[in-house]
Amino acid sequence: MGSIRILLAASAAAAAFAADAQVELAGAFSDGAVLQRGMKVPVWGKASPGEKVTVAFAGQSAEAVADANGAWRADLAPMEASAEGRVLVANGDRSDAPAKAEDVLVGEVWFCSGQSNAELPLVGGNPRFRDGKGAMRAQMTVKPLVRYCYQSDYKVSAEPKRTFPLKPVWKKFTPENLGTSSTFSAMGVYFALELHSALGIPVGIIGAYWGGTGISPWTPTSGNLSVEATRKYAEREVYSSGDFAALPADRRPCKREQDQPRVLWNEMVSPWTPYAIRGFIWYQGCHNAGDGLAYAPKMHALYNGWAKEFENPDLRLRFVQLAPWGFDRIAAIQMGQALFASEEPNAKMAVINDRGNLDDIHPNDKETVGQRLALLSLKYDYGFDWLKADSPTVKSARADGARVVVEFDNAESLYLYNPDKSLTAGLEVCGEDGQWKSAAIKNLKGDKGLVDGARLVVEAEGVAAPKKIRYLHSRPWFGCIYNEVNLPLGAFEETLP
Repeated sequence: MGSIRILLAASAAAAAFAADAQVELAGAFSDGAVLQRGMKVPVWGKASPGEKVTVAFAGQSAEAVADANGAWRADLAPMEASAEGRVLVANGDRSDAPAKAEDVLVGEVWFCSGQSNAELPLVGGNPRFRDGKGAMRAQMTVKPLVRYCYQSDYKVSAEPKRTFPLKPVWKKFTPENLGTSSTFSAMGVYFALELHSALGIPVGIIGAYWGGTGISPWTPTSGNLSVEATRKYAEREVYSSGDFAALPADRRPCKREQDQPRVLWNEMVSPWTPYAIRGFIWYQGCHNAGDGLAYAPKMHALYNGWAKEFENPDLRLRFVQLAPWGFDRIAAIQMGQALFASEEPNAKMAVINDRGNLDDIHPNDKETVGQRLALLSLKYDYGFDWLKADSPTVKSARADGARVVVEFDNAESLYLYNPDKSLTAGLEVCGEDGQWKSAAIKNLKGDKGLVDGARLVVEAEGVAAPKKIRYLHSRPWFGCIYNEVNLPLGAFEETLP
C-alpha cells in the first residue's frame, strides 16, 4: 500500500507540475484580436518560472524567459497592415501544448474611454441612453475587418491589475454583434467605421468606460507624478496631493469608491498595458464640470500617464469638448479643455457644442461626435494633410470704436446657423464696468446667416468702449457659428488690447 501511495503522490505532483507549466497568452490576445501596425507589438502572458517561451506570428518569432512569478513578454517587430486572419502562437519549452489566438489581424488600434457619454451604446434598452441612429446603423453594418473588444466588470482596484477579471472577447462589426441589447460605445463605433472607410485596413477598438466617473480615477500614478513639479495652475497642488479638504466644499470630489484616484485605471485599463495602440479617444468632464481651467493639468496627467504606461511617447489623444446640458459654468471647463489641447502637441479636441441637449446630459447624436474625432485623426495621424479638421479658434480680437473685430484661425469663411432662424449668436461684450451685454454680428450678408469674410464684427448696445468679448457663456450655451466645413466655434473669452 505504501508503494501505491507513493506512486499516487508522484502522479499528482506530476499532474500539478504539468498544469502549472502550461504557457498562456494574456487575455488581450484572444481570437479575433487586432494588432497595431507600424510599431513594436509587445506580447505577454504566463508560464512556469524560468520557462523559455517563443512567440510566432506572421513569419517572425521572438523569445522570452518567464520570471520568478511566471510572467513573460516578447516584442514582435513592426508589421504591415494585413486583413489575413493568422494565428498568434506562444510555445513554452516545458508546456504540453502551445497557447494560440486565431484570426488575428494587423491594422490600427485605438482605446475608447471616459464616462457616460463615452459609454452611451450604439444600441440599448433605454431610449434616453443610446444613439439616435444606432439600431438603424447596426442593421446595415457588415465590416468583419473592424472589431471591438469591451472588457469591464465595473469594479475598482487599489493596485494596478496585470490580469483581466473577465476574459476579453474581440467581436466583428456585424448586425448580430452591434445589434445586441447593450453594445459597444456609439462614439467608438462611428470613429472606427470612419477610420476603416478612409484607410481600407483593419481597425480594432478597445473600450473601458464608466458613467458618472471623474478623470482622476482613470489617471495612473505616473501621470500625476508627471505634473507634480509644475505650479502653473491654481489648485494643482491640492488636486495632486489629494488634500481635498483645502478646497471649497462645492469643489471637492465625491467620496464614492469609484472616484478615488487611480482605481479605475488600476482595474479597467492597466491589464491592457502595454498593448500596442495608436492612441485613445476620450469623452469625460461632466463629473469635473466645476473645475474650469483646473481641468487642464488633470488632462496633462491623464495623457502623460497613459503614454508612459502604454510605452508610447507618441501616443495620440483625440478627445471631445463637453456639449451644453444646462450647467451654468460649462464655458469654464470647455476653455480648460481647449487650453490643454493647445498645450499638448499629441492631443486634438473635437468641438460639439452644437450637439447638446438642455433636457439631457446624454445627447444621442454620437455619429457627429465620432466623425469629428475621426476627421482629426485622419488629418493628424494618417497623413490626410489636405483635410480641414479643426474648429475655428481666436487668432486676435481688438476694439474698433464701439465695435469688436475678431479674427480666426482654421476658417476661410464663417456662417451663423440657428434652428430658430433668429441669428442670435451667444456673443457678449463688456466695458469698464464689467457688465456683459448681448452683442450682435454686424458683418452678416443679408438675413441668411452668411458672414462677410472670415472675421466677426460685433457690437453691443450700451457698450461704447469694449474691454472684453466672450462667446457661449450664457444660456443656452449652444454653438451656432461655423467655419466653411461645418465645424463649430468653441467658447472663448478675450481681453481686448
